Amino acid sequence: MSIQQITNHYDNSTYITSNDGKKVKSDVIQKDSNEAVVYEKAKDTKKTYQKDQASIDRLLAEAEESAHKLRDLVERMLLKQGQTLDKSANIYSLLREGKIEVDDETREQARRDIAEDGYWGIEQTSERLFSFAKALSGGDPSMADAMIKAVKKGFKMAEKTWGGELPQISKDTVDRTISKLESWRDSLASDDV
Repeated sequence: MSIQQITNHYDNSTYITSNDGKKVKSDVIQKDSNEAVVYEKAKDTKKTYQKDQASIDRLLAEAEESAHKLRDLVERMLLKQGQTLDKSANIYSLLREGKIEVDDETREQARRDIAEDGYWGIEQTSERLFSFAKALSGGDPSMADAMIKAVKKGFKMAEKTWGGELPQISKDTVDRTISKLESWRDSLASDDV
């Protein structure tokens, strides 16, 4: 071997200091460190769910305001007809039994409100119910069955308040809400796969 071969040779190895203070090639340490690797089980990352009180309060306030607007609409309509609505009157029975004449302006406003894109329409109402259920459950899809049960119970209570079978739009709204809750619940199962 010539001197030139020795001087042109470069050692590309990386040297590091081991625990005992000796310099060793990194590939030696790598080999040893592979044997010393300790795998720890990941900490439990189970998600905790908390009721979303801000959303609940917002949805309740919005529903109260919209219900108040609807009641005002009916009261104005009654006043135009020379009738009054006292606190003991059951507004639902008056509407259900058709004892109130509806003027064109009120009828048109009601059509807009219950239209597919209207505030009381199937899509917007089911979305509000779904959002309310999610907020109550803290966003926990495993609570969907309890929320579905609550929606069904609420529907039965609404029928009782109404005094009979609710209109088809109400039934369709409940069906759409339950469908959304079921899809949300089923998303939990697909996340587990």
